[in-house]
Amino acid sequence: MTAEHPSRYGGTAAVPASDTWDVRRLNLPSPLWGSNGVAFGPDGRLYAAQFLAGQISAVDPATGDVETVVPMDGPVQSPDDLAFGADGSMFITDLVPGRVWRRSPQGAYTLVSDQVKVPNGITCIGNRLFVNEMRMNGRLLELFPDGDDAPKVLTEGLALGNAMQLGPDGHLYYPHMVTGQVWRIPPDGGAPELVAEDVHEPVAVRFDQGGVLMVLSRGAAGIVTRIDLHGTGSRSVVTSGLVGLDNAAFDGENRMFVSSFATGGITELRPDGRTREIVPRGLDGPFGVTVDLAGTVYAADHYRVAGPESRAADGTDYVRTHVLRPFAHGISTEGGLLHLTSQYGEVTTYDPGDGTTRVRASGLRRPTGISARPDGTLVVAEADAGRIVAVGTDDTVTELAGGLDRPVDVAFDAEERCYVSDERRGAVLRIDGGQAVTVADGLEAPQGLAVLGDEVFVVETGSRKLRAVSLTTGEHRTDAEDLPVGLPPGTGPRTEPALFTNGMPGVPRPFAGLTAAPDGSLLLSANGEGTVLRLTPRAGTTVHRAGSSGGEETS
Repeated sequence: MTAEHPSRYGGTAAVPASDTWDVRRLNLPSPLWGSNGVAFGPDGRLYAAQFLAGQISAVDPATGDVETVVPMDGPVQSPDDLAFGADGSMFITDLVPGRVWRRSPQGAYTLVSDQVKVPNGITCIGNRLFVNEMRMNGRLLELFPDGDDAPKVLTEGLALGNAMQLGPDGHLYYPHMVTGQVWRIPPDGGAPELVAEDVHEPVAVRFDQGGVLMVLSRGAAGIVTRIDLHGTGSRSVVTSGLVGLDNAAFDGENRMFVSSFATGGITELRPDGRTREIVPRGLDGPFGVTVDLAGTVYAADHYRVAGPESRAADGTDYVRTHVLRPFAHGISTEGGLLHLTSQYGEVTTYDPGDGTTRVRASGLRRPTGISARPDGTLVVAEADAGRIVAVGTDDTVTELAGGLDRPVDVAFDAEERCYVSDERRGAVLRIDGGQAVTVADGLEAPQGLAVLGDEVFVVETGSRKLRAVSLTTGEHRTDAEDLPVGLPPGTGPRTEPALFTNGMPGVPRPFAGLTAAPDGSLLLSANGEGTVLRLTPRAGTTVHRAGSSGGEETS
């Protein structure tokens, strides 16, 4: 398969080459790593912040063309919202390190403030700059980019602030995400006033060109609440079906363009709820990947559990959200249940049948890969603790092996022997009696791991290769090259992401997952471009069915 598609991974990405496997995408590449704050710039383009990537792109709303303007290896680490001043400067909230930046029209960066904790919502009134904090008891502040004045606190007590805007009455409007309220305050200070309550999961407030207040919901239904502030204060609700709305911007023709932290892309949302795709939505990651016995593919996509599916209406590919699940990274399926790790310390079990979630373990240090044994025990790579742990059916956590460098993924062979990829050590290990035995070394940042018959397959994110290692002879073989995993080619080194800053989760560490399907194919998380790849053995090659005891079958 040689088809090429526009991609966030270096412009246009071809399907990886392999002499052993037929490789195809299960969904199209995603142009954005999620989409957060959006605002129209002086050039008429829509600028979209991408928290997960640490970059900002400019989108032509007429063509959907995307250009990276603030690169991911620049000074801005985790942009979450942005606004433009009267002189054309772009102001950016850098959420994780707690900084606010100014980018001049010529592209020069200046630090405006590092005194704002978890800065998120940002707006300009002429040359005045206002920022709020996404934390409990957060503040709303005025900053002074052109002077030495200390930030001026307008009010405190915000219950997670977010996207805000000046209203037609001259007040600043902002949401409280935790309490479901919208508030306003004069930009020169004063007592804040409650505008609306019982608003569905508010994440952003925006005014259309007619002065009507729109409140976006961050939930799964894509709800937008329209509030008429001119008359009776009546409300109407539009349910768009756009999962995880984050922000919105209106153009001069009063067209509403929305972003999504969960699915990325840019979408025009019309007043009646109809949508028009400007930039395609898709996967933010993906991270871990798994497949059940029925062939349903699930990907852990940081903010949700999602999976590629074929859309019968027009034959194109898209991605279905199975459930919004914050910070999902590792995933495994067993007995109709989904087992998930959160990079921020939790192991959970989700039941798709009744929608319930059970916390199995917490307080772990960046758990990543997870695999379920037939007896129901969950085995987890606890990356920052350098160990492998088992979570029993009674939720007891037991260490299976310690003293590792950075274990990322785990997999089992037919005899239930546990294999581990150690990214920092550059090795695949087998756990024997609590000790780590080297199966293969000299690898470049190995992550995703899967076993088929007497071979273990590993994704080398450093060299962008799929490597096969014989468990009987130890011989290596390269099975695929030029995998779209990790940072785009040419991207400089980035700061190692902090796990938490000011009590808030930081930018996640990438994880390119791999799993073996029951039919002998492999599924790989191509997190560089936002796809899941299926690798099927070429006709005439020998394959091993997943879960077999080493028997061979010719495809």
